[in-house]
Amino acid sequence: LSTKAGSRSVIAALMLKVKHINGRYERFLERTFPRFYVLYATFTRAGVQALFLEVKEIRKIKSKMHQQRLSVQQLPYRDMERLRQVRPGTGDTAPQFRRDVIKAIPIGLIAIPPFANFLVIVLMYFFPRQLLIRYFWTPSQQVEFLDAYDAIRRESYPQVVTNIALAARSLPEPRLQKRLQELCAEVQRGSQPRVAELYAVRSLFSGSPLGLNKLQASHVKALSRVLFLTPHLPAFFLRHRLRSHVLEIRHLDRALLRLGLGQLSEEELRAACYLRGLNSTHLGMSECRAWLEQWLGLSCKLQ
Repeated sequence: LSTKAGSRSVIAALMLKVKHINGRYERFLERTFPRFYVLYATFTRAGVQALFLEVKEIRKIKSKMHQQRLSVQQLPYRDMERLRQVRPGTGDTAPQFRRDVIKAIPIGLIAIPPFANFLVIVLMYFFPRQLLIRYFWTPSQQVEFLDAYDAIRRESYPQVVTNIALAARSLPEPRLQKRLQELCAEVQRGSQPRVAELYAVRSLFSGSPLGLNKLQASHVKALSRVLFLTPHLPAFFLRHRLRSHVLEIRHLDRALLRLGLGQLSEEELRAACYLRGLNSTHLGMSECRAWLEQWLGLSCKLQ
């Protein structure tokens, strides 16, 4: 027993010494390399804490679902949105949260030894988007990286609209065919169609050639890039994943309508717009809310 107690005291003393050295090291970084220190503090404090809280909240949600025998569609909006990050079929080939954790493991292992944090800071500084997960991005990096991802998404928008216009030539009803082609032309000129105009042509997207199961492979790949899904899969798998992704957004829309847009924080409002295709990083709250109201006004009326 005395040997165990002695071992514990040695370990405690060693940990105290490491903590003291690390504290001096942090103060040195703050004085000498203030820009690096911001990245370091984001990684070791805010990022780790946010990641830990995310894991805790997800476990709590899953426990509640098990105890109350709830499906995902019965959850409140915030629980559904948080769980969306960890469920298969929501994004790329692996769930977002699992990809984040796998991506964070190497950096976390490098950061364990004392003074190895400097190497982590160098990696964070030069390759932040490639090596760091979203929990460890600084506020300025979040804006920069969301802009970068949105630029990739916007590159596919012209192809999607062009594919719709080409498919419209095969539509059997002349009046709706002409109206859809006019809408495509307006969008290509930079105009914003009204919700009523989009709702009027909704029936065209339930059958050939614009139904999801009838789309051309190039159209399916373009839509996959718009929704941040990998396009490098056979068309059959892409259609399945597109359907799964769109249905999840549909369930989120209905849960959000029940909650009310007025209940969302600024961060939640911007995230909701970004998920649905609008780059909200440089927009005001009123603009985001007005756009999301129009989105819900169309989405929640569709079958």
